[in-house]
Amino acid sequence: MNSNGKSADRTVVGATASWLACVLVAFNAHAGDSRSESVKFGDLNLGSPAGVEALYGRIHAAARRVCEQPAGEQRAVVRCMRKAESEAIGKVNNSQLTAFYQKKTGSPPQTITANR
Repeated sequence: MNSNGKSADRTVVGATASWLACVLVAFNAHAGDSRSESVKFGDLNLGSPAGVEALYGRIHAAARRVCEQPAGEQRAVVRCMRKAESEAIGKVNNSQLTAFYQKKTGSPPQTITANR
């Protein structure tokens, strides 16, 4: 009976983990629009260096897509990507991902605070 309970618990945890995602949002001041993209990571093991690196790669690629600008605005793209990546990594709130980001960029991600 106890083994069935453990199996059911793993199924619930597995289903929940498959839906984990962070959302990157970029605001284009010139066009006046906002774009976002969800990055799913429930399939990754964030306890392993490979899983952390894979998630960073997904976040980086999504940031590039949401921050695309017309040709000639490369500095704006870089600023937008850094902000989007930083905010997304702050939302994930995983110490290994944070450490990977700090090592890669030389700066800590933005922390997310709730306003009341």
